[in-house]
Amino acid sequence: MKQHDAMYIDGGWRPAEGRGTIEVVNPADGQVIATVPAGSAQDVDAAVRAARAALPGWAATPPQERAARLAALRDQLVARADEIAATVTAELGAPLAFSKAVHAGVPIAVCGSYAELAGTYAFEEKIGNSTVLHEPVGVVGAITPWNYPLHQVVAKVAPALAAGCTVVLKPAEDTPLVAQLFAECVDAAGIPAGVFNLVTGLGPVAGQALAAHDGIDLVSFTGSTAVGRKIGALAGAAVKRVALELGGKSANVILPSADLAKAVAVGVANVMANSGQTCSAWTRMLVHRDRCDEAVELAAAAAAKYVPGEKIGPLVNATQQARVRGYIERGVAEGARLVAGGPEAPLAAGCYVRPTVFADVTPEMTIAQEEIFGPVLSILAYEDEDDAARIANGTVYGLAGAVWAGDEAEAVAFARRLETGQVDINGGRFNPLAPFGGYKQSGVGRELGRHGLTEYLQTKSLQF
Repeated sequence: MKQHDAMYIDGGWRPAEGRGTIEVVNPADGQVIATVPAGSAQDVDAAVRAARAALPGWAATPPQERAARLAALRDQLVARADEIAATVTAELGAPLAFSKAVHAGVPIAVCGSYAELAGTYAFEEKIGNSTVLHEPVGVVGAITPWNYPLHQVVAKVAPALAAGCTVVLKPAEDTPLVAQLFAECVDAAGIPAGVFNLVTGLGPVAGQALAAHDGIDLVSFTGSTAVGRKIGALAGAAVKRVALELGGKSANVILPSADLAKAVAVGVANVMANSGQTCSAWTRMLVHRDRCDEAVELAAAAAAKYVPGEKIGPLVNATQQARVRGYIERGVAEGARLVAGGPEAPLAAGCYVRPTVFADVTPEMTIAQEEIFGPVLSILAYEDEDDAARIANGTVYGLAGAVWAGDEAEAVAFARRLETGQVDINGGRFNPLAPFGGYKQSGVGRELGRHGLTEYLQTKSLQF
């Protein structure tokens, strides 16, 4: 891909109004690999004005034509999948095989799902003597994180475009290069000028300007709960809609009847994926007290297979590395037993953290309550199912989780007790059509599939 020292606004690359730049650093070796413009409020305003000008035409475009443009966008992503994977590996540090399978593969599947849905969704329906219209909410401000930099872009942009909305995207400053590549794909797919716009920049500057802009009708944000609160406050002041996908502290509940070896192996893999930088990761493993020692031994052995620099990549930057190592030190200080990993840096260079497993964790410990966002697993013992449900639900978060049992009905019965937006039963596969989002402080709204599309629609009824 060509690196762009510019913003993608109104169908073309234009110089930024802001004069600063942002260095893009490869966290595996600390080398600067690119620079991008640090967009200003003026850049955001130009992008929003372009999106507003394009809105009437795109909203009036027949759904089948919008579907065709999304299908063309999917085809562009397929054609450039290897380049996408290499770009994410360079700016995020994920192992290349993981980038190919997940960072490139999942957005392709999601984009394809909205290409199909845009052509089949009932944007009009009859209810008694009324015709109910589902219309685009308007101009969307999309603010995306660095941990899944293309997936989170596509999970917002694709349903917004399918709904007939126009978009201004502000990607994370750590991983802006794959967003530029996405803009090239949008352009090549023939999506009209102004329908999609890209402004790179810092969150407190470009992100805040986007969330507060009067020309934005809906803000869709994925990131920390702390930043989500601020964005919700900005949007609330203008009575504009928000969709917030925030933090998590998900529980992996292994019931006594489960295949313990399989549940532990899959649970450790889930935590270590993407270097632990996954909001839905099952970072708390709950095991019956009678089987806890066995689970700890299995988890420690599984974590040891994740060799830094080989099977597991670095964290996104030095700040995140220091943050995660600080949590590990706090876990030790609060009395948790370290059975794998630790706070020491595993390699001389790069933002790596040792894959870490704690045993003897109690529910009130910091590492059992706060989102660490690194390759750190806490194992907690429970006495019975009521105790397991109390522990699992005992955080401010409710994003995801897992339940394992010998009998599927037993697992489903327990899953119904969990206060969380998504639960995997006995290792259930990821479904790009299923709604994703959280209870409690894990967010507002849903992404993916039909439920993700409805976030970008508003309803009008006509009575006859």
